[in-house]
Parts: sequence; structure tokens; C-alpha cells
Amino acid sequence: MNFLKAEKDGVSLFIKVTPSSPKNQISGIGEDSLQIRIKSPPEKGKANRELVSFLAKLLDVPKNSITITRGETSRRKKVFICGVTTERALKALPKAHL
Repeated sequence: MNFLKAEKDGVSLFIKVTPSSPKNQISGIGEDSLQIRIKSPPEKGKANRELVSFLAKLLDVPKNSITITRGETSRRKKVFICGVTTERALKALPKAHL
């Protein structure tokens, strides 16, 4: 899975975000990214904050353990999640109806 990479203290996810969607959901897997739809519009960081909240709930981690490391203003993002293993991340994804 090219969208998930094990790191020293957690995992990185490569994500393509579609803002202003009807609901928050994982919509699929692309060639190199997890595709996520977010309700919030892409203005003043609203979509980024909602993405972090969505991932925190999905992976059952605190919001402060999630950092957008690349792509703050882009639809393509790299997100680091501290304290999560690759296995735990993959286990959480079926709950998202992939």
C-alpha cells in the first residue's frame, strides 16, 4: 500500500483531500494516496482541522498526535501519526468501508 509508510515513532499517510464534500469519509485508494472527503471548505485551515479530527477519531488517537508534515495548502498531503503502527492503521481502515 503506497499510501502508508512506517516511520520511527509512528506512520505517515499520503492523502488526497476533497474538501466541501457532503460528509467526512474515506472514498478510496488511489495509486499513491488515500482519498478522503471532508465536509469543511478549504479556507483558513478549516479542512485541515477537520481532516485531523477525522483521522484522530478513525484511529482512536488524540488530535495532537497528528501532524500535517507536507501540503498544508494543497489537496495532496503527508500526515504523520505518532504512536500508531502500520498494523493498527490498516486495521482501522476497514471500519472506513474501503
